[in-house]
Amino acid sequence: MATRAVFLVGFMGCGKSRLGQELARRLGWDFVDLDAQIESREGQAIAEIFRDRGEDAFRMAETSALSDLIESLDRDRDRNVGRGMVVALGGGTFAQERNRELLRSWPSIFLEVPIDELWRRCQNDPTKRPLRKDNLEDFARMYESRLPFYRQATVTVVTAGKDPSSICAEIERSLHFEGRSEVRFEARTEPERSSPILPARFRTGEPK
Repeated sequence: MATRAVFLVGFMGCGKSRLGQELARRLGWDFVDLDAQIESREGQAIAEIFRDRGEDAFRMAETSALSDLIESLDRDRDRNVGRGMVVALGGGTFAQERNRELLRSWPSIFLEVPIDELWRRCQNDPTKRPLRKDNLEDFARMYESRLPFYRQATVTVVTAGKDPSSICAEIERSLHFEGRSEVRFEARTEPERSSPILPARFRTGEPK
């Protein structure tokens, strides 16, 4: 199936937005940050939504924004129109079953980063992250709870020690891009499994 969208998955601090912008530039596609879409739709910053309405309300807004985006992409794909799109998901988006169902027909990329590097990046990042933990133990516990879901992404790309250009090139190769406009992708048909930590469907850049 030829498609014109790729979704980046991973924990906070893994570089989804930065790499997404670089990948979109290389492909001549648009870049969309799902969190930014939510903030625009809701008229509040993510931190304010969590503070004023709670995480459950945020997750509902998140799924609604993702669903509308997928519907738009489906229409464009059916009519073979529209520009390609690289979408950076929030750190918890792919951990929600409904969201994974919405994304089943689209390629997803898990950006795997060592936990100590994720912690370092988040400690140095001034961005307000509502679910960021105050100590490494709690931070690692949240990461481990989400890892089984991240591993259900179409492709896992290990990013340690690589520059953005190299990582983007790996993503392009792993999804068999045809020129600069389409990627060949077969939708997943197996039933979803969410309990054990699963091996990635495809894994690139694994350290030897």
